[in-house]
Amino acid sequence: MSKTIFITGASSGLGKAAAKLFVSKGWYVIATMRSPDRETELATLGGVTLMPLDVTNVAQINDTVQKALAITPVDVVFNNAGYGLAGPLEGTSDEQLQQEIDTNLLGVIRVTKAFLSSFRERRAGLFVTTTSIGGLVAFPFNSVYHATKWALEGWSESLAFELAKFGIGVKTISPGGMMTDFSGRSLVVTNHPAYAALMEKAERVFMDPKRRAHASTAEHVANVVYEAATDGKSTLRYIAGEDAQALYGQRLAEGDEVFRKNLGVTFIG
Repeated sequence: MSKTIFITGASSGLGKAAAKLFVSKGWYVIATMRSPDRETELATLGGVTLMPLDVTNVAQINDTVQKALAITPVDVVFNNAGYGLAGPLEGTSDEQLQQEIDTNLLGVIRVTKAFLSSFRERRAGLFVTTTSIGGLVAFPFNSVYHATKWALEGWSESLAFELAKFGIGVKTISPGGMMTDFSGRSLVVTNHPAYAALMEKAERVFMDPKRRAHASTAEHVANVVYEAATDGKSTLRYIAGEDAQALYGQRLAEGDEVFRKNLGVTFIG
């Protein structure tokens, strides 16, 4: 009997790559997104069901999860929906702050909570959440994004304790740079004139072709998601991508303060 994975944010990038990979491995995939009527590629694949889901809409979360569970028991929930918010904190609006936290953090928590009773009653299930290397290290001009991703790492680690006795696993995927449209439609950039020169310097470093050459494809990271979903291990954190592994290793080797100082010199000067 094939297993089922429920994926949020499956319209593009990593979510879409994961949906295609899992269905190719014989899994039944429930791929959710805000506008499933616009999705053409996944709709043509056998073994994929599209469902509407805006992770900031609490009523829709509960409705979609119940409809999914009415189709089949879900074995893995892949919390993947999210987007970046970059720029100086002083340039953000309160609406932008709320939307980022509502999507990246509360959306994950609410989707997870909606599945808990089903998983607990079956004494089985796995939650896999996309965090980021930005949940383990911090870059300039990403403070609100980091707030959500660091929060997800801590939330996942704590949640794993309380769910383990019910046979439920919790894992995180921490990708580095990905060759997707994340820097396009999945990124909101704020501005403030007082920080313009600093932002320009940081953006040049972020967009340096030499740096971006080490980014992973969405398909590569999807393979790490598949590994996390199928390896049977209790490992909490999967760092995905050559750049992410190197950067996190550097932080561990140098210590927090030296690492932070060196990163500041690189990005800010």
